[in-house]
Amino acid sequence: MAAYTHPQPPAGEKVSIRNAKLQVPDVPVIPFIQGDGTGPDIWRASQRVFDAALAEAYGGRKRIAWFEVLAGEKAFNLTGNWLPDETVAAFQEYLVGIKGPLTTPVGGGIRSLNVALRQLLDLYVCLRPVRYFKGVPSPVKHPEDVDIVIFRENTEDIYAGVEWPAESPEAKKVIAFLQQEMGVKEIRFPASSGIGIKPVSREGTERLVRAAIRYALQHRRRSLTLVHKGNIMKYTEGAFRDWGYALAKREFEDETVSERESWIMANQEKEPGLSIEANARMIEPGYDHMPPERQKQVRDKVFEVQMRIGGWTGLKRGGRRLLIRDAIADITLQQVLTRPKDFDVIATLNLNGDYLSDALAAQVGGIGIAPGGNINYDSGHAIFEATHGTAPKYANQDKVNPGSVILSGEMMFRYLGWNEAADLIIKGMEGAICAKTVTYDFERQMEGAKLLKCSEFATEIIKHMG
Repeated sequence: MAAYTHPQPPAGEKVSIRNAKLQVPDVPVIPFIQGDGTGPDIWRASQRVFDAALAEAYGGRKRIAWFEVLAGEKAFNLTGNWLPDETVAAFQEYLVGIKGPLTTPVGGGIRSLNVALRQLLDLYVCLRPVRYFKGVPSPVKHPEDVDIVIFRENTEDIYAGVEWPAESPEAKKVIAFLQQEMGVKEIRFPASSGIGIKPVSREGTERLVRAAIRYALQHRRRSLTLVHKGNIMKYTEGAFRDWGYALAKREFEDETVSERESWIMANQEKEPGLSIEANARMIEPGYDHMPPERQKQVRDKVFEVQMRIGGWTGLKRGGRRLLIRDAIADITLQQVLTRPKDFDVIATLNLNGDYLSDALAAQVGGIGIAPGGNINYDSGHAIFEATHGTAPKYANQDKVNPGSVILSGEMMFRYLGWNEAADLIIKGMEGAICAKTVTYDFERQMEGAKLLKCSEFATEIIKHMG
């Protein structure tokens, strides 16, 4: 056990993992970071909701021993360190925790405390479920169509932080190597360019896609979309796509179907007597202009799919096979706005996932109620967090919406297997919003709404749990 100086851990037991399954005691110690700016206001409201949901669901049999650990401004003011070692040690030791928004220190040192925690604990999945609560103001006509879960790769891509500032000796050295050793001619203004490296690995891709497929199968979702920009970045984002498909076929062949395979089976389903050659023509518009050997490859693929995927049951939610497809990132950003029903679970790289999760959140009430979790499904480590910033101008005003942390706690309860308490949080949130008893961010957009403080909104959520 780590030695803790401020504060001491409370009485309780540790969450552990055995045989890839969490072992959750009735009174787990859960580390939490209040957060900076509006963080303390939000945390006080959220903790009341969490404790009330547990009391209502389990009558005192299950509860959380909350353990405050330090990061951000509070940590710096008390210890002189933005992210004390014992905070990281607490999340390592107790496996599961939750945090509010943190300030990113300006200048040198850690570029982002959030990114630092993800990298130090190897929290390779950023899980961002996006769903609509009835009554929430939205800029789109049918926000109720949004029910999408994003698996964002959390440790690689350009967020890895492998970069050097323009005109620095390091940047000059890297650029000189690229030009002189690698023959790179595409850097337009090398003398004034900052330079960064975008690592995307097979291992990083596979563990993310594996987690996304397992989630989709467990929750009986209908499809998984690999979102990428592989048409331009062929050896990073293009490789992400290819490795994702390969992983699905290798490890989940009996439970998944690619989009191309689904076309073959759908054609056969519509026309049971369809010949293999006719089906090949339907999936390959240029079939008649192909050389004979290529035509044979297409026919062989049709035959192989028909033999392998027996008992086809379609692609309805809950159907026997999960559809694996891919989509280019830029068109995805358009289609999640115009055709959100086409997307169910998304697996994507770090930057794409950042854009997508915020774009989707805007359709269902904004990041003020957008939850998030950072998870390593192998070690069991997880930190659930607010997805918005610190909003320091509203600090200590008991004003802002605590929904992001509250719904992140709902995710945490489901991760712990405490679904009854999680269900009560959803019920309470829906009840408070439908009653139009909301914080300022919603009240100003809802006709006839009652303006509540942050703490009062928590009280309304608790009231609607019963």
